[in-house]
Amino acid sequence: MKRIFLKIFLPLLMVATSCRDDELVVPTEFDIVGDEQFGTGVRGLYLLNEGNMGSNKCTLDYYDYHTGLYARNFYSERNPQVIKELGDVGNDIGIYGGKMYVVVNCSHKVEVLDAYSGVRIGQVDIPNCRYVRFHRGKAYVSAYVGPVLIDPEAPRGAVFEVDTATLEITRKVTVGYQPEEMEVIDDYMYVANSGGYRAPDYDRTVSVIQMVDFKQVRQIDVDINLHRVKRDAYKQLWVSSRGDYGERPSRLYVLGKRAGYNEMQVIDTIDVACSNMAIKGDSLFFYATEWNNYTQRNTVSYGIIDVRTHEVISTNFISDGTEQQITIPYGIAVHPVTGDIFVTDAKNYVSSGTLYCFDRQGRCKWSVRTGDIPAHMTFLMER
Repeated sequence: MKRIFLKIFLPLLMVATSCRDDELVVPTEFDIVGDEQFGTGVRGLYLLNEGNMGSNKCTLDYYDYHTGLYARNFYSERNPQVIKELGDVGNDIGIYGGKMYVVVNCSHKVEVLDAYSGVRIGQVDIPNCRYVRFHRGKAYVSAYVGPVLIDPEAPRGAVFEVDTATLEITRKVTVGYQPEEMEVIDDYMYVANSGGYRAPDYDRTVSVIQMVDFKQVRQIDVDINLHRVKRDAYKQLWVSSRGDYGERPSRLYVLGKRAGYNEMQVIDTIDVACSNMAIKGDSLFFYATEWNNYTQRNTVSYGIIDVRTHEVISTNFISDGTEQQITIPYGIAVHPVTGDIFVTDAKNYVSSGTLYCFDRQGRCKWSVRTGDIPAHMTFLMER
């Protein structure tokens, strides 16, 4: 494993600190990773650290493939005039059209930055927002809509459409209870509804939205407490259920169109727990941190699934034993060109985490310290 050996503090950051007289600002800190890559078309990797709820500690890290430098707390250095920085609980991140969209759940907003400079452009106010996806010049944000509160009477959620040129909300559609991730296939959006605020009366549907009219046209019954949705190259959807953290386990489902049918439906059930996943080519990489209320313990697992055959082809994509160092895997991404696999470790949820980079053979290339609760990643392409 390549070791990190130097920390750098830029004098410029002292200026950034002086712009805020009423609070202590942690300056950007740089580590030398040294894994420079040129010619792949990928400039860098952004990592969004959720931060503890109520602590206003959502932060943004950036790894630059041209310099080999990893920057912690990148946002504050680029935006010294923003008093409360990113806000409370970063829940998703995505890049589209040169802009980066950071979903900040408990601050009820989507921060919009220039993806290449990190400078803030503006924000979109959306209540209890969760995830962001993009389609034909628009950003789509799922939202619980109601307060951040466990409530059996919590309202149905919604998906908001945002014009990426004006950052104005243009349309909204009501879906199921507490919607999570989304994907678009053939001008239909599929939204995983969790119903997490209404436990044990979870939702168990995937909402289908017709994009032209932006209306929910049907719901697909899948399983309780749905979370992740990823599409593959074969227009299949991979949907995860978190179960009930007790007798009903987490499971992974495949949605597709059977011969003779025009509508998506459940076509397979994969008997594995899944907390998060990333797809590259025909391989779906997943991990699970399956909590059980009875045992009060997490069961951690990793694996690879062939999306063509739906077979589990590996029960651990880490081959060198590094998984023994990871306490709580909390995020996953795959480099779109090299196939490097990135896994984050949230550790104890209250202190700095770790980002691990593995090569395609599952061997650890490098690791680096992150902000608190590292979770969501997106790749920055070259201009």
